[in-house]
Amino acid sequence: MARDLIVEADGGSRGNPGPAAYGAIVRDAHSGAVLAELGASLGVATNNVAEYQGAIAGLLHAASIDPEACVEVRLDSKLVVEQMSGRWQIRHPDMKDMARQARNILPPGQVSYSWVPRAENAAADALVNEALDSFDGITPVVIARFPGSTGVETPTGDLVGSVQELHARDVASAAVGVQPNVMIGWSELGSPVITHMARHGSSAYSLEKRFSGAGGRDVPLAPLGVEQANALAREIVERDVITRIISSPLKRARETALIVAQQKGLEVEVIDDFIECSFGEWDGYTYAEVKERWPDALEEWLAGTHVGPPGGESFEQVQERVTRGLSTVINAFPGEQVLIVSHVTPIKILTSRAIGAPLNSLFRMELPPCSLSTQAWFPDGNSSMFSFAEAGHLQGMKASGI
Repeated sequence: MARDLIVEADGGSRGNPGPAAYGAIVRDAHSGAVLAELGASLGVATNNVAEYQGAIAGLLHAASIDPEACVEVRLDSKLVVEQMSGRWQIRHPDMKDMARQARNILPPGQVSYSWVPRAENAAADALVNEALDSFDGITPVVIARFPGSTGVETPTGDLVGSVQELHARDVASAAVGVQPNVMIGWSELGSPVITHMARHGSSAYSLEKRFSGAGGRDVPLAPLGVEQANALAREIVERDVITRIISSPLKRARETALIVAQQKGLEVEVIDDFIECSFGEWDGYTYAEVKERWPDALEEWLAGTHVGPPGGESFEQVQERVTRGLSTVINAFPGEQVLIVSHVTPIKILTSRAIGAPLNSLFRMELPPCSLSTQAWFPDGNSSMFSFAEAGHLQGMKASGI
């Protein structure tokens, strides 16, 4: 008779991307007895990669116990649960590879995925931190404990193979990998692509501090936004370094980009990946209104970058596509200086990426409309932030609003 098993999986990255590890607990579903405690360091990776690898490690061991087992995989990563359950599309190639690997371990009818609050995933989380605390940045850490057996901590062949495979692949990350530390400005790293990230001008929604993202009402610039865009255009013309102008597909961004392009004598290219986060059901509401109508969902959203608004995107999902958009720009325009007219969330994400800050640092950034943030992306994968939220060109006009 086939067994019923539970896999409790977790993953974490200190830096996102940064030093990463996964943890997985395999339990008997009926007694709750722990059959295996698994964990491993992953080198440099993102939270999403680590979460997926935790699920894969747990499934591999569950399959080694009973290839006919029915397995419930529990994670506090809504992204992995929704993608593996088929409710969310998987766009990033590396994510597709990991999802395919997970699906090939056991037949689909034997595996289900459930989201659990982080507090209910504490055992797997403890394994993640144990592996990270033991990782020296070079020597791989593998944890494999089997309570009730001989007590010898010997990894199964499948687990060792999985870890070796990950290191052989250099842990292909869902985001661009972190490079070794260098002294930016002191080392010769080659000619970078320089991105000048401009937030669009004010719209009626931004002036009223309403959520306004992808999939919501496509609001145009307000009169103040047109004034701000003209000030941005004068600043760009004066700097005289921009060779290309790229815009988010939303109207307020395209209108801002067009005002700059007309004064600069350039065309506007649209890249969809730089669109604002989708705020789902919250679109068009103020923060106060959201707090009143969706208090629990708002609290979860503020507590973790893996949680999105109802019907919207998480910041981790936005990070995936914004990183893809950045890769498009870097590959297409080597050595050029590019103006990208976008929105609060994509600009904050690329800022955190440029300086290697954790994704949740975006909660502590403030961006006025038509401000400029400039980053350099070097050929070897290193990056540097030149400026953030420059707004001197907006002096004398109202620059507030989200």
